Amino acid sequence: MTRRVVVTGMSVVTALGNDLEEFWERLCAGKSGIGRIERFDSADFKVHFGGEVKDFHPEQFIDPKECKRLDRFCQFAVVAAQKAVTHAGIDLIHHPDPYRCGVVIGSGIGGLNEIESQHATLYDRGPSRVSPFMIPKLIVNAASGNVSVRFGLKGPSSAVATACASGNNAIGDAFRMIQTDMADVMITGGSEAALTPMGLSGFARMNALSTRNESPETASRPFDKDRDGFVLSEGAGVVVLEEYEHARKRGAVILGEVRGYGMSSDGSHMTAPDPTGAGAARAMQAAIRDAKLNATNINYINAHGTSTPLGDRAETAAMKRVFESHVKSLCVSSTKSQLGHLLGASGGVEFVISVLALMNQVAPPTINIENQDPECDLDYVANEARPLTINQVLTNSFGFGGHNACLVLGRAA
Repeated sequence: MTRRVVVTGMSVVTALGNDLEEFWERLCAGKSGIGRIERFDSADFKVHFGGEVKDFHPEQFIDPKECKRLDRFCQFAVVAAQKAVTHAGIDLIHHPDPYRCGVVIGSGIGGLNEIESQHATLYDRGPSRVSPFMIPKLIVNAASGNVSVRFGLKGPSSAVATACASGNNAIGDAFRMIQTDMADVMITGGSEAALTPMGLSGFARMNALSTRNESPETASRPFDKDRDGFVLSEGAGVVVLEEYEHARKRGAVILGEVRGYGMSSDGSHMTAPDPTGAGAARAMQAAIRDAKLNATNINYINAHGTSTPLGDRAETAAMKRVFESHVKSLCVSSTKSQLGHLLGASGGVEFVISVLALMNQVAPPTINIENQDPECDLDYVANEARPLTINQVLTNSFGFGGHNACLVLGRAA
């Protein structure tokens, strides 16, 4: 018998807020977390704005000395993990079987802050001044490693780096580990802190970013005809997954259930999506099939929806392939319109949003749709949140390299 996997705890660190309740309220109110960058001087850059995390104080959760040994992306992950575990009401440090508890956290880039900082040190002060903590700070698996150390977890531990699909792939992998009896509890999600001088300039040089400097709050406009690129953001989304009976026996509050996981590759281009949406469609179909559902059972889709001209059209085409006539009955929204694009952390944050949508029976909006693209002709819950009967949610993440990862979630039974 296949083991059921449920969600019992979750947390976010985002430009829209770090408190779960406040985050959901602001999201449903259509607020934007996008603004002018404050952490560094962007005056000479092509783009001056992003989704910057504010009021983040990791020393409230992590010893200040230890904090200095963690890159910003890892601080996000550790704090989000601690808050998710607290939300789940589970004592993992004293868990009777730590060998049945693990962690999988994804990141597309890892410790870019540390790379930039130590590169400057190398050239300004010489190789003898490079920090001995550089490598363990910058590696992508630093998030998973530090979280497992923090809680003394001795079960499966890994990290996923599939660009912007990393968060969804991490959650999907953790789901499989519990489903196949490799673990009973998994901390999982995504974390990213690539809103740095190098990150901003690199994506800008690819012409991937919006240049709407005069109006940052309206820059991310998925499915709008006037979209001109994504908005680079940072943050983390982390959840606690448990085997159903394990959660039930300890009296946990079950927030939702992971029903299916699908993945595929476009196999066509490193940065551009397959314009037909064929690869994305295969991942959606695989997730729905894995959930033992029909396409008509899906009520709401949290779209990848990055606000790029090619990506939004390709995802729309993919949804039409999968859902056929049912596509017109679906509510689809891109919460990146408010949060920007958190790269490898997007899947983690959007998974949390999907659970909140199920819990509250509300589809959050896609803001900034002022002139909907005729080629993107679905119901994108434009500009206002909508009460909706939601039993099954599909959440999509697609990344550079043609990585596609989709998850299906259901209401708590």
